[in-house]
Amino acid sequence: MKSRILVLFCAASIAAKAAIGQSPTVELAAGIHLIRAEIAYTYETRAQGVMFRKYLGPNEGMLFVFPQAQAHCMWMKNTLIPLAVAFIDDKGKVVSISEMLPQTETSHCATAPAKFALEMSRGWFASKGISPGATIRGLDKTPPAR
Repeated sequence: MKSRILVLFCAASIAAKAAIGQSPTVELAAGIHLIRAEIAYTYETRAQGVMFRKYLGPNEGMLFVFPQAQAHCMWMKNTLIPLAVAFIDDKGKVVSISEMLPQTETSHCATAPAKFALEMSRGWFASKGISPGATIRGLDKTPPAR
């Protein structure tokens, strides 16, 4: 029984890593700071997010593209690293930022309708002086949500 569980866990972990590695990327800018973001624009990639990942590079993140602007929420189930999420409206304006702890199911929701969510390493936005009202450039290069 233990070996079967281990095999299933390994298969899920490999699938998760493969899904992350196949995501398209986009270069975004927040002020003078450049960001390389993987794009989660399908239901499956949005559901997977950065789960099971052990590391994000210093200016790397994941951009979630939603079908509609609304008060989307994020959680950290099966996410191994601490993250911060910026919720962004359809014009590129940051509407709110939340710091999130790993392996928790606490909901972190946008305080206003958001079309995008950008996850970065915990503390990234604060360390760069990026707060609600800032503009994220490059969102026009993302594929539409599916």
